[in-house]
Amino acid sequence: MATYDPNKKYTWSPNDKFEITGAEFGLILNALRSTLSTQEAHRILLADQANDAIENVMAKSVEAGVIKEADEAPNQAGL
Repeated sequence: MATYDPNKKYTWSPNDKFEITGAEFGLILNALRSTLSTQEAHRILLADQANDAIENVMAKSVEAGVIKEADEAPNQAGL
């Protein structure tokens, strides 16, 4: 039997199942709720939504030919 080492990286399949106790479930749930209720979390979630919006605009603009892939050398017009 292998021994867990927190310094190593591990992998598992999406179909693997894990069992947790009610206390562990409550701890995870309360930690997430506590973190997500902060002002900082609200700002981060809003920033993520804003990023999704601008990525959507950029994707549509690339498809429409308005935004073009940049050359290797940067220019003054694009980022």
